[in-house]
Amino acid sequence: MIKGFLVAFDGRVISNIGVLAAIIEGGSFSRAAEALGLSPSGVSRAVARLENRVGVRLLNRNTRSVTLTDEGRRFFEHVSPLLDGIENAVIQTAGTAQAVRGRLRVNVDAYFSRMMLAPQIARFMTLHPDIALELVVKDQLGDLVSEGFDLAIRFGTPPDSTLIARKLLDTHTMTVAAPAYLKKHGTPTHPDQLANHACILVRNSLNGQLLQSWRYQRQRKTISVDVHGRLVVNEAGTLLGACLAAAGIARMKAIGVRDLLASGALVELLDDWHGERFPLYALYPSRHLPAAKVRAFIDFTMGLVKTP
Repeated sequence: MIKGFLVAFDGRVISNIGVLAAIIEGGSFSRAAEALGLSPSGVSRAVARLENRVGVRLLNRNTRSVTLTDEGRRFFEHVSPLLDGIENAVIQTAGTAQAVRGRLRVNVDAYFSRMMLAPQIARFMTLHPDIALELVVKDQLGDLVSEGFDLAIRFGTPPDSTLIARKLLDTHTMTVAAPAYLKKHGTPTHPDQLANHACILVRNSLNGQLLQSWRYQRQRKTISVDVHGRLVVNEAGTLLGACLAAAGIARMKAIGVRDLLASGALVELLDDWHGERFPLYALYPSRHLPAAKVRAFIDFTMGLVKTP
C-alpha cells in the first residue's frame, strides 16, 4: 500500500502548492519569491507545473493583482487544511505539541473587535509569543480563502458555504444610557417613551439603511418603536463614545457593555423588555482538525464570551 502511494504521489506537488500558498498570502509573485527565496520566474514555473498537474487555471494575474479563479479557490479550500496538517505534524513530532506559532490572519466583526477583543488582545499575544497576529475589521465576511484569512469571528447567522461554523454564544441587544443623560432627561420605563428621548441612530454600513425601528419583546408580546435623534453613526466605537458622553440613548449588544454596566458608566434601561438576539460564530475553512493557532484563537475567544 505504501509502495503504491509513493509511486502515485509526486512530492513536487506539495512544493508547488506551498508556492501557491505564498502567492495567496503575499498577494503577488514577487512577494512570494522573496518569502521563499526563489526567483519570480521560479515561482511562475511552479504555478505553471501545478496548473498543468490539476488541469485548470488556478490564478488570474495581471500587472496589478493576483486572484484565485473559482477553480483555484475550491482547490485551495481542499489543500490548505493539508498544509496546516503537515505543519502541525512536524511540530508535534518535534515534541512541541502545545506550540502555537506562525502568522494568523483573522477577519473580525467591528463590534466584537472594538468592544471585546481589543481590550484583551495583549493577553493573547503574551500567551502566544510565537504568533504574528493580523486583525482585519470588515463589514462583510467576503471569501476567507482567496483573501488569505485563517478564520473569522462574526455576529449573525453564517452564510451557506463550505466554511465550518462554530457557534460561540447568543447575545441580545440592550438599551443603555449614561447616568448624566438620565439625570438631565429622565429615565424611560416603557419602550413607547423612547419617542420623547434623544436616541443615537445607527446607519447600516453595508446598505446605508437607517436603523430607526427598535423591536422589544416581553413574554409573548412584541412591539416595534420608531425612535428619533439628531445624531447618526455607523460604527460601534463612535456609538459607544457618544453614549458615554451623554449624547443620547443607544442600543448595543449586551456582550460588549457588561463591564461598563458593572462600573456604573452606563445604565441599562427597560430591563424587563428583551431586544433582538444575535449569534456570534467562529468560521474557518473546512477541515478535520484546524491548525493549532486557529484553535488557540477560538479558545481565547471562548474565554471572552463565556458570560454572555
